[in-house]
Amino acid sequence: MTKTVASSKTIVAKSASRSKAYLPTAPHSIQKGSSLGDLLDRAAIECLAHNISLVFPKFDGESFQRAALDGLKPLAILQRGKHLASVLREHLPARYEDAINILIRSLTPPMSQTDDLGLAVFFYLPHVSFVAAYGLDAKGNGGHDPFEVSMKAQYELTRRFSAEFSMRPFLIQWPERTLARLMEWTRDADPHVRRLCSEGARPRLPWAMRIPAFVADPTPVLPILEALKDDVDLYVRRSVANHIGDIAKDHPALAFEICERWLTGASAERKWMIRHAMRHPAKKGVKVALRLRKLAA
Repeated sequence: MTKTVASSKTIVAKSASRSKAYLPTAPHSIQKGSSLGDLLDRAAIECLAHNISLVFPKFDGESFQRAALDGLKPLAILQRGKHLASVLREHLPARYEDAINILIRSLTPPMSQTDDLGLAVFFYLPHVSFVAAYGLDAKGNGGHDPFEVSMKAQYELTRRFSAEFSMRPFLIQWPERTLARLMEWTRDADPHVRRLCSEGARPRLPWAMRIPAFVADPTPVLPILEALKDDVDLYVRRSVANHIGDIAKDHPALAFEICERWLTGASAERKWMIRHAMRHPAKKGVKVALRLRKLAA
């Protein structure tokens, strides 16, 4: 599941004058009678056209908005993200690198560790959908490998929303080079980037496509989890715990072995992570999981 930050406040536009890129108004939580899909509505589409026009004056905002609204109403949130990405592809330069660099330049400032943006960050779902749909095809990039610019885009997007959905096609198509980049990012100063290294590679991430190779054999990702197991940020450690929980669904012995090994010299923070990772098998009464949670108490 993508990340959101708790708040009771409604997000307001970042620029009342609309002279800068801004986020559309969004509540913290979905109210009765509304849905997540409502986050990508007419106001969000107007905002998207505005932000792009600031950095790409040739952008036909009116044509984009008409096409974006066509057929939008019955679509759920993920479908809306893909639909808007498709419309963006029709209205941005044909070469992928040119198009994605425009989207990157149109972004609002990255989140800090204390930002409280709630559901407003779903505004960037079309952006990550754009990378996922078009960022792996050299043919759409003038015959040039799009890997680097796609990684650049996902790095910037995860600092504002999350690139956990868009990273997965890259892990499927280019597992070695993508894992190598994620391993580099485990040392990044931004906790949102470090979290992506674990969350984006989860074999059974909710809402997202599975990564069949990692469902079958999660060992290629284990160095990333090792690098993050004592991360200073709970936000990152929780993702590691959830990742181990995913592994436990298909390879329980491996997940138990990892937690057993991590108990040695474990800090209170790492013990919490082990308990969190083992919560689901423990609820099912699996004795090894119950024992590990007790040892990590």
